[in-house]
Amino acid sequence: MLQAELRRIVDGFVSEHGDMVLEQFDGEEADFDRMRESLQAMPFLASNKLVVLRKPSSNKQFVEAAESLLTDIPESTEVILVEPKLDKRLGYYKFLKKHADMKTFDELDGPKLAAWLSDEAKRLGGGLGRSDASYLVNRVGINQQLLSGEIQKLLSYDKAITKETIDLLTERTPQSTTFDLLDAALAGRHKQALELYAEQRSMKVEPQQIIALLGWQLHALALVKSAGNMDANTIASKAKLNPYVVRKTQGVASRLSMAEVKELVHTVRVLDQRMKSEAIDADEALQNLIIAL
Repeated sequence: MLQAELRRIVDGFVSEHGDMVLEQFDGEEADFDRMRESLQAMPFLASNKLVVLRKPSSNKQFVEAAESLLTDIPESTEVILVEPKLDKRLGYYKFLKKHADMKTFDELDGPKLAAWLSDEAKRLGGGLGRSDASYLVNRVGINQQLLSGEIQKLLSYDKAITKETIDLLTERTPQSTTFDLLDAALAGRHKQALELYAEQRSMKVEPQQIIALLGWQLHALALVKSAGNMDANTIASKAKLNPYVVRKTQGVASRLSMAEVKELVHTVRVLDQRMKSEAIDADEALQNLIIAL
């Protein structure tokens, strides 16, 4: 959403004033003097210019001089600052909060992602129902940049996106199916769990990667279980997890005791150590683990 908004603003400015008045810098690579010169210089052979600075806070000199530098820019110059991460304790942040038109693009969780996908399909001239949008999120994952590409691909095939076209044109992400695998195994749905394992292996996902993903899922499970009755957004904020991951994990956590969670972590850790130190059949060992869960 951030990239889409940036393109909208930049494209609108360029269409009105031409691309000769656009200057862009990466704060991690450009030196401070070059950025300062661009901000202070008047437009050349034009009435206005646009300066786009990506991650300028990664340049310490820029952060220290930001207040005076951004206060003194010519009225003919418009500035866009793109900050993936911004320390709210800095005077730089407080200055922007007060003097800039700040727009925040938070990472969306599952339900909000599904709603966004439906709206995005409609904006692009197609249709996608909310249940099918949720299915797409569960299948592909929660990376919004990836989902944006998938929705455009699906719409180019058929303006009416359905579960059938999603199955036809997209692939399950390993992390998404690993959660499904763990959920099925813990619920005793052994056939489904083994089918999900076979599906991952058919996608060339190695056993070592699968057990690493299982470890990540159990890490999230342990955090969610430890949080007790805390709501999903609070858990996500404190544990640095995506709210969507927390909500999916809460369903599994509600069926297990803390002792059972600890036993699961121990079991997977032991197998992980064996796979790294012994000559065992990793596929067979993992399938036995899935049944044992």
